[in-house]
Amino acid sequence: MDLELRAAREKLEREQRERKERAKAKLEREKRAKAEAARQRDAIEAAQRSKRLDAARAQLEAERQMEESMLRGNGVIFSHTLEAVPFNGFGDKIKLPPSCFRELSDQGALDKGPMYFRLSIINELVPLDNNVTDQREHQATHSGVLEFTAREGSVELPPHVWSNLLSGVSLDVPLVEVHYVSLPKGTYAKLQTDGMGFSDIPNHKAVLETTLRRHATLSQGDIISVSYGELNYKLRVLELKPDSSVSVLETDIEVDIEGPDSALETNRSQRMLRPLVMGKTEEGIVEEGNFNYYKFSVEDAMSDKVTSGQMNVEVKIEADPSDGDTNVYVSRHPLIFPTQHCHEWSSHEMGSKVLIIRPKDPSTVAGTYSIGVFGFKGMTKYHICAAFKDNVKQKIGGYATASSQIDMETVECRNCKHYISSRSILLHEAYCIRHNVLCQHNGCGVVLRKEEAANHMHCDKCGQAFQQGQMEKHMKVFHEPLHCPCGVILEKEQMVQHQSAICPLRLITCRFCGDMVQAGNTPADARDRLRGLSEHESICGSRTAPCDSCGRSIMLKEMDIHVIAVHQKS
Repeated sequence: MDLELRAAREKLEREQRERKERAKAKLEREKRAKAEAARQRDAIEAAQRSKRLDAARAQLEAERQMEESMLRGNGVIFSHTLEAVPFNGFGDKIKLPPSCFRELSDQGALDKGPMYFRLSIINELVPLDNNVTDQREHQATHSGVLEFTAREGSVELPPHVWSNLLSGVSLDVPLVEVHYVSLPKGTYAKLQTDGMGFSDIPNHKAVLETTLRRHATLSQGDIISVSYGELNYKLRVLELKPDSSVSVLETDIEVDIEGPDSALETNRSQRMLRPLVMGKTEEGIVEEGNFNYYKFSVEDAMSDKVTSGQMNVEVKIEADPSDGDTNVYVSRHPLIFPTQHCHEWSSHEMGSKVLIIRPKDPSTVAGTYSIGVFGFKGMTKYHICAAFKDNVKQKIGGYATASSQIDMETVECRNCKHYISSRSILLHEAYCIRHNVLCQHNGCGVVLRKEEAANHMHCDKCGQAFQQGQMEKHMKVFHEPLHCPCGVILEKEQMVQHQSAICPLRLITCRFCGDMVQAGNTPADARDRLRGLSEHESICGSRTAPCDSCGRSIMLKEMDIHVIAVHQKS
């Protein structure tokens, strides 16, 4: 009986203990559930509060950007993200889709004058933090608009804009943010060349003006490419006024051009002119197939003496033919880099050589001249000098002619065909027949020592006389067929004449734009042919400009006729 009571009591106690534990566990679960619910409620409220704050900040930022866009766009709000596509154009004018034209037109942008845009690159792979924002500020430029014919969703960029905005950027699909902006007219620009030689271009500021005529804007840090014939120079925009980005349309800008920071930054592949001081010798080394270029100037005071014949302009090259050989080519500016086929004076003698500069037109003696020393064979060390030399030989020759006329009793030598005094003709002939021989080539008549006659020979093609060692160079320089880019095949002398006066691809300085351009074919207009205009000048001269006297718009090529015919009396 006691055992049964004890078992019943233990069972009751155990059941009571289990009920208490279950009640306690239930209370703990309810407490944890309430705490979790409170935590979730707080998290939801915090997230909602953060979203409200973010929305408020985004709204404020959007309002700020809209105000900035309104301010920069002078009341026009235009901002689109477009895919960048390159196209082969000039200057900084881009192509936009037709929908952009409608949007800008609806906001009255067409009535506000020329349209300008700020272009900035977008890199979607990089998060938008402060550093990227600063970087994006540097990856931005400005442009004008050429036309609205681009594919929808894209913007077409010319090489100038592409190189300044996307140079060094490797993106599969480059995205560009395009903003309409209003730019002030520029008043000052400071540019820096990336190498030497740009200032050697004749009237280089006019060439720069021609390049900027294709631009609508300038931005600080941009690089401008200036072409002069086959040469290409790059100028970096260092400073602009009144703002870091300005408009260059219909405005006069004061331009300062600085050289490179140091000679070490000069591009070695870029040709440059080294200045020569008249009468001073310079030393140089030229490799085979390369050019070294120099320049010297003839002032007006010295040009009168050269024109009158009192002095000559002499270019002298001293070199050892055992080391190598050179050719010398000289031209007068605007041809600043003479070559084998494009020059005015040349010398192809072996070893040392002297070249006398005699301009055909006496009025063109004064000016700047360029010298090209070409490495014909091997590496040659040389000394070069340009100097004024008294024309002594001409005077002495004149006196000799006058004195020779005094003695009229002369007899022709049967061997050398020279006229000798009759008193010494017998003695002269005896010596001449024993030591000298007359070259029998038609038109030569040179008297040679008998031991030198074997080394004297004539070119079969042109008949010029040379020593035997010079014939190989003469044949290679003068008689090898040369191919002109226009398709003509000629020898050297004919090629020089062809490329200086006939070739449609020859480079000329346009009298209207001042740029170095290809001449082109004969102009279609007979009046332009009578004026001596090239095809480019015929087209370029068709641009109009207001007359300084009456303000009428006159074609540039007819401006001189207009001034004479209309304003000559006044």
